[in-house]
Amino acid sequence: MGLQKKTIVYVAIAGLFGMMGVIVWYASLDNPQLQQVEVKLLKVEVKDVNKIESVAKLEVTFLVKNPSEKTFTVPVIGYQLYGDGKLLGSGQYSTEDISMPGRAVFYSGVEIPLKNTFILKEADVNSETYQAVLNGNINSFSAEGSITTETSWSIIEKQFKSST
Repeated sequence: MGLQKKTIVYVAIAGLFGMMGVIVWYASLDNPQLQQVEVKLLKVEVKDVNKIESVAKLEVTFLVKNPSEKTFTVPVIGYQLYGDGKLLGSGQYSTEDISMPGRAVFYSGVEIPLKNTFILKEADVNSETYQAVLNGNINSFSAEGSITTETSWSIIEKQFKSST
């Protein structure tokens, strides 16, 4: 009788691992569709300048498109912002602290602009570049980084590069 109980326990454990494997496999079926996400740097605008602390707030807008059939949300976009090829700094759009039902939902074929405040400090870049940004003398902004897309079953990170 003792051998039969051990066998049942081993079969139950094996069944549990098998069930967990099926769940992981099922979740990974979304990954190819999530990889289709498209990110474009739409615009960068100066919103506020603090001349005392030499800090400017820039509004960075990314246009995120879902060309796939799978609905997803975007919890994070981590990026480095460049102005005329010069690094201005790093920024992050994040809705990780908001539950999935409260985030922007990307249905099939939908494009949604996601805005983020980027803090530019004169101490982090040379003063010529800082003044060029404030005066609107930057010909092209670009961003590179990663976007995280998420469904209720799966989450992926995709690298991107884009410019205005």
